[in-house]
Amino acid sequence: MAYHLEAEKIDLDDLRKRIEATDLIPSRVSLLDEIGRKMKALEQQGITTLAGLRNELKNSKRLEVLANAAGIDIEYLTLLRREIEGYFPKPFALSAFDGLPKNEIAKLEQNGIRDTAALFEATRGAKRITELAESTRVAEDILEALARLADLTRIQWVSPTVARMLVAAGYENVARVATADAEELYAALARVNAEGKYFKGTIGLRDAKRLIQAASYCLF
Repeated sequence: MAYHLEAEKIDLDDLRKRIEATDLIPSRVSLLDEIGRKMKALEQQGITTLAGLRNELKNSKRLEVLANAAGIDIEYLTLLRREIEGYFPKPFALSAFDGLPKNEIAKLEQNGIRDTAALFEATRGAKRITELAESTRVAEDILEALARLADLTRIQWVSPTVARMLVAAGYENVARVATADAEELYAALARVNAEGKYFKGTIGLRDAKRLIQAASYCLF
């Protein structure tokens, strides 16, 4: 299991199903318009996987060429690109996590482990955490805490702050979030935010449902 989705293993039918199942924000609801026809049109251009589509949409010039060839509006493909890029959250710097010893994080940085993606890859499995603790002289409990946070940041929309909230609420890994009851997750996050005052906003029930769905895609 990698930090990000293995896009080459996801075909356009899987992508269509994901978009159709997503509680889209209002500005992206138009992605559902004739989505089946549009995915077929993309396939006819030789694009068969999410990786291939992402590559064709990565810059405006290639996107425009594809729009003309497939007969799909540029505006639609631009929205599709934004939706897809959300599936690949950028790794966070380890220094972005509050509440952990800066000197321990500095040790990891000195060993080339500077962000959540690098840490996730380096700590998959209890044995690897132990080995990393020995090689970097970082306390094992700190590595375990960081590994939990790094795992959670693989979920779309999960920032370092939300990752800390999830851990505090008892959802310490992607699998726990993916199998959570939405109302229980919502209540738990509201409780820890009230207790810890992580941020002034709120995570609503609809947000909790979105987190659960997004987490489910990280399991594959």
